[in-house]
Amino acid sequence: MQKSLTGFLMFTLLLSPFVVSAETESERRTRLETELQNVERQILTQQRLVEDKQLERQSLERDITIIESEIKKAQLGIQARSVAIIQLSDQIGEKEVVLDILAERLKKHQDSLADLVRKSAFLEDHSLVEVVLSRENFSDFFTDVATFRSIKDSLNESLSALHQIRKDTIDQKDELSTKQQTEAEMKYIQELQKADIEAKEQQKSQILSVTRGEEAEYQALLDSQRKSATQLRNALFQLLGGGGGIPFPEAVRLAQYASQVTGVDDALILAILEQETNIGSNLGSCTFTDSSSDRPVMHPTRDEPVFLAIAEILGFDPYTRTVSCPLIRNGSRVGWGGAMGPSQFIPSTWAMYGGIVNDGGGKFVYDKNSDVIRVINGNSGPANPFNNQDAFIATALLMRDNGANGSYSGDRTAALRYYAGWGGANNPANSFYGDQVMNRKSRLAQEIGILGQ
Repeated sequence: MQKSLTGFLMFTLLLSPFVVSAETESERRTRLETELQNVERQILTQQRLVEDKQLERQSLERDITIIESEIKKAQLGIQARSVAIIQLSDQIGEKEVVLDILAERLKKHQDSLADLVRKSAFLEDHSLVEVVLSRENFSDFFTDVATFRSIKDSLNESLSALHQIRKDTIDQKDELSTKQQTEAEMKYIQELQKADIEAKEQQKSQILSVTRGEEAEYQALLDSQRKSATQLRNALFQLLGGGGGIPFPEAVRLAQYASQVTGVDDALILAILEQETNIGSNLGSCTFTDSSSDRPVMHPTRDEPVFLAIAEILGFDPYTRTVSCPLIRNGSRVGWGGAMGPSQFIPSTWAMYGGIVNDGGGKFVYDKNSDVIRVINGNSGPANPFNNQDAFIATALLMRDNGANGSYSGDRTAALRYYAGWGGANNPANSFYGDQVMNRKSRLAQEIGILGQ
C-alpha cells in the first residue's frame, strides 16, 4: 500500500508541471502574437542595415554585411510566415466550432417550424367548427391561435437571423481559408529560397577565401566577374511563358521601350521579370481546368471567368494554354495558380490593363478603350499576356502604379506590392522578394550599361 501511494505521489509530481504550464487559448494567442512581433522587429532591423549599406560605396565589408543580413532576413521570414499560418489555422478552427453550433441550432429551429407547419396544416384540413369543438371553450381556442401565431412569427425571425449569422460565419471562414492558402503559398516560395540562402553562404565563403579579406583583391574579383559587352550580346534572358530565352539585347530593348512609356527604370522591369521567371519555373506549368474538376487551377470566381474571356478574345484554346500551377502540399491544394506569360499576371490582374471588363451582368467582355496596353502600342488588336512586348509593358504599368520612382526604397516597395499586394508589402516576412529584386536590378543596371558601351 505504501509503495502504491509513493508511486502515485511521484506520478502526481511529475505530471503537475505539465498541468500548470498548459496554455489557455488567450495565452496561446498572446504568445504567438508576441513571437511574430519579435521576429518582424528583427527583420526590420536587418532591412535597415541593408538599406544603410546600399548607400555606401561597394566594398568587401559592405557586401559581406549585406549578404549576411539577407541570409538572416530570409531565415526570419520563413519563421514569421510559420507563426502567421498557425495563427490563421487557430482562427479557422474557431470558426468551424461556431459553424457546428449554428448548424445544431438551425436544425432545432427547423424541427420546431416543421411541427408548426404540421399544426397549421391541421387547422387548414379541419373546419372552424371542428377546431372549436376540440377545445373546452372559446377562450382556449383563441389563446391557442394567438400563441401559435406568436411562436411561428418568432421562430421565423429567429431562423432568418440564424441563416444570416451562418452565412456571415461561412464568409469569414472562407476569407480565413484564402488567407491561409496565401500564407502557405508564400511560405512554400520562401522555402524554395533555401537554395538561394545556401548559394549566398557559398558566395560569402568564396569571396572570403579568394580575397583573404583584402579590399584590393575583392575589387579585382568584381572586375573579373563582370560580363563583357560581347558576352552580354550573346546571352539569353529567360522569360517564363513568353517563348523561353530571348537574346539579352532584345530584352533590354523591350524594357527600355516599356520604361519610356511608363517612367519605370528598365533595369527594374527586367529584375521583376527575371524574379518572376525564377519563381514561376519552380512552381511549374499547368493547363487550365474548370472549377468543377477535382483539381481546379484558377480561383473559380476571381480568375476563371476572366481567363475564359481572354481566351475567347485572343482566339486560343483555354484548355491547352499553359499557366502556372497551384501549389500542392500533401496532396492538397494550398494556393491558386493561373499566372500567365512573362509577367506572371493572374487573369484578374491582367484585366486591369488588358481591357477585360464586367458588362454589369456578370459576364466579362473586351473593351478596347480600357485596353491600356493596346493604346500605348497603337495596335488595333487586343493586348496579349503571352506576348513579350505586352507583358513588359504590363509589368512596367503595375510597377508604376505600385509607386516605383527610381529610389531604392520606392522601387523595393513597388516590387513587394507586385508580389504580395499593398497590404502584404508591409509584412516583413515578404522582404526577401524585395531584396532579391533589388539585387537583380543592381546587376542588370550594370549589364545594361556595359551593353551600351
